[in-house]
Parts: sequence; structure tokens; C-alpha cells
Amino acid sequence: MELTEIVEPLLKWYYGNARSLPWREEPTPYRVWVSEIMLQQTRVEAVKPYFARFLQELPDISHLARASEDQILKLWEGLGYYSRVRNMQKAAQLICTEYGGEMPADFEKIRALPGIGSYTAGAIASIAFGIAKPAVDGNVLRVLSRLLASYEDILKQSVKKRMEEQVEKVIPKIRPGDFNQSLIELGALVCVPNGPPKCQECPLLGLCLARKRGIQQELPQKTPPRARRLEDRTVLVLVSDNKAILRKRPAKGLLAGLYELPNVEGKLSEEQVLSYVRQQSLSPLRIRQLPEAKHVFSHVEWHMLGYLVRIEEPEMTPLQQPKEELLFVEKEEMDRKFSIPSAFGAYVRYLRETL
Repeated sequence: MELTEIVEPLLKWYYGNARSLPWREEPTPYRVWVSEIMLQQTRVEAVKPYFARFLQELPDISHLARASEDQILKLWEGLGYYSRVRNMQKAAQLICTEYGGEMPADFEKIRALPGIGSYTAGAIASIAFGIAKPAVDGNVLRVLSRLLASYEDILKQSVKKRMEEQVEKVIPKIRPGDFNQSLIELGALVCVPNGPPKCQECPLLGLCLARKRGIQQELPQKTPPRARRLEDRTVLVLVSDNKAILRKRPAKGLLAGLYELPNVEGKLSEEQVLSYVRQQSLSPLRIRQLPEAKHVFSHVEWHMLGYLVRIEEPEMTPLQQPKEELLFVEKEEMDRKFSIPSAFGAYVRYLRETL
């Protein structure tokens, strides 16, 4: 089977079945870029409100370049993988310095920007500028693996590179962005990742080698993920009459630079929690244990136990400040300014209900 055979039926299917998505309505370079970064590791429906809010507050590259870190992190709150938006801002600042605030209409220059790999560069170049470059993501790798009945490991960079080269040979010069999106759309709607592919709905049914050989559910092949490291943590919801306590995480490492609920390693008893709170120069009044929760990162899994602790609002001199970098934040200010990762979502709910 030659990949050139898929172009016409795939585009015909796409024009009749493509989803109406906000970033497709006006595919400017900036809108395509923002959407593609947001869509990494995140479902389309979850991205829509984030995309609208982000574009409303930061409508172009220059606004993104000038925004404060707290603002961009707050806009990203809940999407996870916060390095994505930090890299976007670095790229925006470079674009303002090097290209007058406009995304360059050049694949290699786009790819050289911070946080942009071959897929994102291909998506921006093809969709926004009509440049015939492939945009091969997980959806496309799955589609190609089945079309070609390939048992190669799609997580290998060499395999991805080879498939990008194969797509580049057949991508049409006219509307290359539509062709890239048609492959992505087919993987999202028909040649799906979880469960059997919907072969009877596929416009490439008669061309697919995996379907002909009855091996479509065996593909694609992937290296099994490494086992995650398990960590026990105790999370503290510390509240006074109208304020809660947050803590800023270190500038490097997991959830770098974000605000969190104070937490410690291990699962502490009530007595240990009260002792820890007093060590921070705080006066606990009441304590209540909260349900356990779990959060999964790519390489680590937190098993959490929570406590709601009501404290006296301190009136402290500099010598009496808490030992850790704790912040006393009003609810309105927390909602408006401070980005708290979804890892703490199970306990932030109790914080909001209490204030």
C-alpha cells in the first residue's frame, strides 16, 4: 500500500466529519500555537475553556511575552505540565526580540523556539502558513502503524522520524494543514487509542493493512512505561477566620515555582500534625482528618492523607515568622492570583468550603 492513496479519501472524509473547534475557526499562528501546546496530554473538551480564557487575557504574542509568571501560571492552573506555558512565554519573548512580535513563517525557525518540537512546528507551519510539513503526534503514529501493519515501537524517536519522512513525501502542497488535521482527526475519532478501532467508519478501510490481516488491535506497539515511584504525603489545609495558608514550591523540580497546600512526606497522625503546626509558630485550635486521595504524575504517584486545621490568625513580628515560607492568603486573592496544581485538588475543595 502506498501512502499517496490515502490523501484523497482522507481529505474528503475530513471535510465532512471534522469537529468544530475554536482554534480551527481562526487559525492564526498564535491561536494554533496556544491550542497545540494546551492539547498536549489534555483532552479537547477540557482545553476549550482554558483556550478561551487564555486568549481573552493574552490575545497575542506581545501580551504573552509581557505577562507576569503568576498570571500565566494562574491561567494554566489545572492543565498540568506547567513547563509548557513557561516555555511558551520564553518563546514569545524571543519572537518579540528576534521577529518583531510575529511568529516566523519558517518551519526551522519555529522549531528552534523554546518548547516547540517537530510536531508543534509542523502544525503551526502547515495550518497557519500553508507550509507542507508533517505534524505527527500520537494519533498519527497510531493511524500509520495500523495502515502499514507496522510492529515497530512508536515511542522510539527513530520510528517517529521515519514516519514523519513518509508523511512529508505525500503531504499535499495545497492545504497541507487540512491533511495533517485529517490524520489527527481520524486517530481521535475513528482509529481510537482505547478499545477497538471503529473500522467500519474509516474512510481508509480498504487500504489498511492491519485491518486486512486482522491485527489492528495488536497495534501500535509501545515500550511499556516504567513503574511509578510511590510516595506517601500528608497535606494540611490550614485556615483562620478568612485566610488560608499556602506555600511556594522550589524553583526547580516537580511542580516548580507553583503554590501548594503545605505538605510533608509520610502519613502523619493528628498529634504529629499538631506538633508540626506549632513548629511553624502557629496556634492550632481544631483538627479534623480528611479522606485519603491519590494523584498520578508521569513518574511518581502520591498517596495522600489530609487534615483540616483551624488556627489562630497570627500577629507576628519578624522574629516570630513561620519557619517555612508560608503565605496567608484571602480566598478572593487565592482565586484570582495563586495557581494551585490539580495534585492538591481533593483538598483545595475543603479549603474553599471552609473559608
